[in-house]
Amino acid sequence: MSELTLYSVQSSDFLLKTRECARIQQLLKDRGIGFERWPAHHQLEINASPAQILTTYKREIEQTQARGDYPMVDAIRVRPDHPDRIALRRKFLSEHVHAEDEVRFFVEGSGLFCLHIGDEVVQVLCEANDWIQVPAGTRHWFDMGETPCFCTLRFFNNPNGWVAEFTGDTIADRYPCLNVL
Repeated sequence: MSELTLYSVQSSDFLLKTRECARIQQLLKDRGIGFERWPAHHQLEINASPAQILTTYKREIEQTQARGDYPMVDAIRVRPDHPDRIALRRKFLSEHVHAEDEVRFFVEGSGLFCLHIGDEVVQVLCEANDWIQVPAGTRHWFDMGETPCFCTLRFFNNPNGWVAEFTGDTIADRYPCLNVL
């Protein structure tokens, strides 16, 4: 189940936690973040390739592309046995920004988006069927956990795909990780 946790940047104090979808959606909307729950329509094969995943979710891809300039879409699937899981986690856990919106649709598993917005850190536990849109320039990091198990569709308007500018801020070290929640 999706969950939102709100913290203060000044003190790292916990301020609020909710699993109510409508409240998550409104709290994120108030901060300029898009969030929706889409019904599950597909079950992926355990060894589905990225091309098969994209074909399976063609309708959802077209739905997202109709909402914005996202000509490039890929599928990333990371499971506990992924050979690059440790390096990927380390990279995503560093606070960064993008020059474009970060749009993800979780089709399997879960991951923790951590958004540094003004004097707050908003952690959003995204699970299968969650769609999130983080605006360009929003400071954030992502935790896939020590034993990752997720698959997301990633939407880009940059032909180079995922391009991050790391802030150098160690803020992520002060907040709970996915496996600690």
